[in-house]
Amino acid sequence: MKVYSAGEHLISEVVGYISELVPIHMDKAKNELSSIMAKYHVNRVEQNEVHPDLNEKINLFLTSKKLEGLSKNTLSSYNLELSIFADKVKKRTEDINSADIRVFLGQFNHLKMSSISRKLSVLKSFFSWLTAEELLQRDPTAKLKPPKLEKRLPKALSIEELEMLREACTTRRQRALIEVLYATGCRLSEVQQLNSKDIDFNTQSCNVVGKGNKEREVYFSFKAIYHLRKYLMNRLDSTDALFITERKPYRRLSKRGIQREIGIIAKNAGLEKHVSPHTLRHTFATLTLNNGADLVAIQHLLGHSDPSTTQGYAILSEERKKEQHKKYLIQ
Repeated sequence: MKVYSAGEHLISEVVGYISELVPIHMDKAKNELSSIMAKYHVNRVEQNEVHPDLNEKINLFLTSKKLEGLSKNTLSSYNLELSIFADKVKKRTEDINSADIRVFLGQFNHLKMSSISRKLSVLKSFFSWLTAEELLQRDPTAKLKPPKLEKRLPKALSIEELEMLREACTTRRQRALIEVLYATGCRLSEVQQLNSKDIDFNTQSCNVVGKGNKEREVYFSFKAIYHLRKYLMNRLDSTDALFITERKPYRRLSKRGIQREIGIIAKNAGLEKHVSPHTLRHTFATLTLNNGADLVAIQHLLGHSDPSTTQGYAILSEERKKEQHKKYLIQ
């Protein structure tokens, strides 16, 4: 039994298609096409295989975004989402249409709208880049609108709850973590990457590298500096990291380790609400704005490129609203 190559299958399919459109000499056409195809190496893409063209385009996109300075976390997230997409939609990139993307997103009804919106956002970035680079003639995501998300106010701690967290700390490391996260308003990844030498105790500040590999200066409170000094002075290791594990071999405390520590403190404090490192970032923004801080200043301290992101924190308490009304109303 003769085994046909991928090239021979392609020739038969092409000749068969043309013969339906116009009368041709099939054997002659096959011979002519065979001589042309001999110059090329043809592989058949199986139905259960991700099309190599799509994989190639994804790699080009990720390489370009890496050169633009996107963080490792963002690139990893893009890679994961696009790999899932490629595994489900096994087509050439130019053959993918809006319906394919709708069907793909429709498979994730079990996920929250925010997760589906994130998937669509990654696909929009991918296809719009391909179109801008003229690797694709049309953007199949152009007419797709992201799902409406439920607007939730940022969850911040009250002053009383913040004090409860402080009182619940049982180690120097715990108290230093709480004070640094709250005073600087830093993201979890920014604090986790800090080294002891990064802290300028004279100016009570340090530089952190945030999203998009952007560097900014953040500031510590007197309490943060005090408890950070106590923590560092009682350490006997030579590890560079600002926050380290409690047991040998000493190493940089992981992001998961910091999250776990904050969770333990919140549990000891008896707080019913979920408390994470990001909660302390929300608390920094909300309490400082409620205390009269300038919105633009907070935007830069948080490392927000878009002012509207910071605007979400500008939620005044009832007492603050009443105070502002009395202060600024022209009688």
